[in-house]
Amino acid sequence: MNGEAEMNSGDAILMSIRGLSKRFPGTQALDEVSFDIRRNSVHCIIGENGSGKSTMIKILTGALERSGGELSFEGRIYDPKSIREAMSEGVTALYQELNVVDDLTVGENLTLGREKSRLGMIRSGEIPPTLVENLKSLDETIKLSDRVGDLSVAQRQVIEIARAISTDCKMLIMDEPTAALSEEETGRMFKVIRKLSAKGITIVYISHKLSEVFEIGDRVTVLRDGRVVGDRTVDEIRNGSGCDSESEACHELIRMMLGKVVQEEYVPSRNRTEETLLEARKIRTGKLKDVSFELRRGEILGFYGLVGAGKTEIAQVLYGIDPFQGEILMDGRPVRLSGVSKALGAGITLIPEERRADGIFGELSIRENIPMMRMEKVLRNGIINRTLENQLADRSIKSMSLATNSREKKVSQLSGGNQQKVVISKCLNRESTVLLMDEPTRGVDVGAKQEIHDIIRNLANQGKGVIVFSSELPEILQLCDRIVLLYEGAVRTVLDNGRGLDGDRIMALVAGREASA
Repeated sequence: MNGEAEMNSGDAILMSIRGLSKRFPGTQALDEVSFDIRRNSVHCIIGENGSGKSTMIKILTGALERSGGELSFEGRIYDPKSIREAMSEGVTALYQELNVVDDLTVGENLTLGREKSRLGMIRSGEIPPTLVENLKSLDETIKLSDRVGDLSVAQRQVIEIARAISTDCKMLIMDEPTAALSEEETGRMFKVIRKLSAKGITIVYISHKLSEVFEIGDRVTVLRDGRVVGDRTVDEIRNGSGCDSESEACHELIRMMLGKVVQEEYVPSRNRTEETLLEARKIRTGKLKDVSFELRRGEILGFYGLVGAGKTEIAQVLYGIDPFQGEILMDGRPVRLSGVSKALGAGITLIPEERRADGIFGELSIRENIPMMRMEKVLRNGIINRTLENQLADRSIKSMSLATNSREKKVSQLSGGNQQKVVISKCLNRESTVLLMDEPTRGVDVGAKQEIHDIIRNLANQGKGVIVFSSELPEILQLCDRIVLLYEGAVRTVLDNGRGLDGDRIMALVAGREASA
């Protein structure tokens, strides 16, 4: 009887990881990692940036060779030498950076890389029925003739998923699939994941949003410094750790990830004054409708709304990217923001939402990135002075607590949280008085998020004005002194923080279900 139980337990295991290690020069990225992934489950993997998650994904998908340990898949030795070999075994990954071509149709994207050709010329033909069926089963609203660039991020992810599972996928690794999604889109993505599970596909789910573990996960493995520090079912964490609420259960995960509990509450900016740094008057674009607000010296002002509410458009107006009607004043004087150079000249700097695309030069070093927005600080007679460049980089590394062993390290080799710190350092080098921060902690772990929040608070306490555009309501409530709520391109209301704000009422306002006060 016990033997039968053991056999059944073994049959339930899809992948077994034993003593997995990976060494890079000067770094032990993974150290004796061992755990099992069970069939038809959603197995969550969490940990700080730099904990080893990305390295492990690359090993499982054949992109990296392991230094030690053993892997088995469906009871057989698993040792892929390439991504294609891993896919042939039934293991594939969906990354945060989507691999779709916006200018092609959905049908063309589904068959991308699998086109039939004759004499070197691609021939158009029918899309395999399996691909069509997969797409329809996941989202019936997506049409094969739709241009991918016209679809939402969530719908583009569905296209990638449909393409991935058409290759006899048995285990799909999803890396931060909801990082760029709204709450509504996240809900739809969870429905897609449940459909995949019903099809018999095992999901390995990586996320920094800990609440998602309890929403979608069956089991969770926690990594810290390349080691497994926890491997439990979600129910064990929810019910077996003395946790009376999901919030307490999330704190238990944080304790495992960091070795400590991080509890962050709103703390008013110390040096906030009534002096107006920036004022927007009746800003109008194709999206924005008479948007007016003020930013005070030493204040953190938050903008919150659902996807399409106008947050991004406001940031683009203030940074001189989008033309507009209306008026913007700095220190009480009108300014003409007809381009990015005009915004920078007026003392406004943007920390962009897409750090990899818009914020960093990934193939350049930390030293080379940081001076980019004000090169004259490291020039002598028109030539870059290496000593000044090194000094600037070293000051930034120290002040930002950048986790690196060298200023010469490529920024692309840093974790997401440390990449974001480089972006912030680069922007701070402008010494602007107004800082626009668009989704400042997207895709970073809870520890790095706290560090970035502390940086933002410190900037406000230095007398700068900070505007935070975020799709995460908890972040807005923890960080901002005043909160501008948006709905369909218009300001619904402006709330002062610290007065027992009701999250349900805020959601009702930004969803248009309640009239503004």
